[in-house]
Amino acid sequence: MAPIANADLNKEFTGSEYPANGIDVIVVGTGLAGLTAALECHRKGMNVRVLERNSTINTAGDMFFMGLSSTVIFKHWPEMKKEYDSIGLHDAYLETRKHSGEVMVKPMRVADRLRAQGLNPETPPGTFQMRPLIYKMFVKQVERTGVSVEFDQYVVDYFEDVGKGKGGVITKEGKRYEADLVIAADGVGSKSQKLVGGQVRAVQSGRAMWRAAFPIENLDKNPEVKEFFHLIDGKHPIIRTFLGPSAYALTLTRPDLMIWIMNHDVTGSEEESWNNTIEASEVLENLEKVPGPHKWAPVFQELVKCTPQKTIINFNLLWRDPQPSWTSPGARVIQIGDAAHSFLPASGNGATQAIEDAISLATCVQKGGKENISQSVKAHIRFRFIRTACAQKLGFSNAELLQETDWDKVKLDPKKSVPKMPKWIFSHDPETYAEENYAKALESMKKGIRFDEDESIPQNYPPGYKYEPWTIEQIIEDKKAGLETNLGGGDWN
Repeated sequence: MAPIANADLNKEFTGSEYPANGIDVIVVGTGLAGLTAALECHRKGMNVRVLERNSTINTAGDMFFMGLSSTVIFKHWPEMKKEYDSIGLHDAYLETRKHSGEVMVKPMRVADRLRAQGLNPETPPGTFQMRPLIYKMFVKQVERTGVSVEFDQYVVDYFEDVGKGKGGVITKEGKRYEADLVIAADGVGSKSQKLVGGQVRAVQSGRAMWRAAFPIENLDKNPEVKEFFHLIDGKHPIIRTFLGPSAYALTLTRPDLMIWIMNHDVTGSEEESWNNTIEASEVLENLEKVPGPHKWAPVFQELVKCTPQKTIINFNLLWRDPQPSWTSPGARVIQIGDAAHSFLPASGNGATQAIEDAISLATCVQKGGKENISQSVKAHIRFRFIRTACAQKLGFSNAELLQETDWDKVKLDPKKSVPKMPKWIFSHDPETYAEENYAKALESMKKGIRFDEDESIPQNYPPGYKYEPWTIEQIIEDKKAGLETNLGGGDWN
């Protein structure tokens, strides 16, 4: 493939630009990992081409948690920073209830609740964001830079030519692309798995998520529901959490939208697909099966009835062990995001770690230059593997806390109903970390020093932790034995 011409930077692009370095990059996929990789590789002087299997970029969806560590990218993209600030949930409130509707923690501003948890409201661990708005923001920035996005390019195979120092892909139509580096950001089903070491087996968790987002006007069908799920003071968004036995739910009321999400036992209709919709009757039937004397709050059931048809998604939650390899033998194909480490949608960390991946990779490749791409990719993986494996495990632990809330303990300590948001996750700056530790990583790699034994590099995972391989099977066995997920040594709080 001929070198891709640099974009016309005289457009609206205002990111802090690096000199061109002649590195040709192909990004496969336009999720947050792929879009961030395109932006950051472009900003760092690389020639970038993006391949997308569909005819458009999918900007649909509801809400997700965007950690503080992923927002460091905006300091280089003032247009995005301005838009991010304008679409965020400012002055949002949080409320916690039992599944029956009983209030356990009254509505509090996010800032006040952070203070109550001993956190700085000026630097919150992250915020809930609307997926459509965030995706459109990233898409608009890619368009501003002039990065080439080629649609209807369904990649079915990846390859590598170590002798030439190239990686590449082949599309369904037989089209062949080649570059110095190929970034596989095409999700858990990425065809790059065959090249990097095989697909990690998915394990049924026994859990799924109902998710629905729809215009707020639909609540007009039921005045009681409209009143219950009201905005605070008629203008402030509010997230309400309902914690019950073997299930939990979140609702978000915005001036324009109503969103509800529920983590629940499998029903048989779930699929690992964002297009798998079900009828409200299935949800209502299963809400009646909750164990114990108290059923789900009638007003929550009425909210489900207000949901438009073909809106409720039933997403299967599959567990996967940490993947042992993210790269091809010659490190010319590298996986990021869900292709490298899939997170449960309920973990609150998938989008954050995907964006961190892209920032870290672009930084390492820029630091190493065109002659050292393979070692740069390996340094990036060194920075990322233990961190993401720990974040994955923390997601399982937090899910247990929410699914089996002990309200007797919560009365004594409200923090017992709050998922862990440790400083080692939210205070990380993946770009600065890679820049400051790149040379140290190369030196320790030459000496054969394990990353968690390298005292020259600060830990970006739980302080004091030494990595121990773990499996989903062990977590399941512990759960069957009535044990909490064993996070391991170090400080996870």
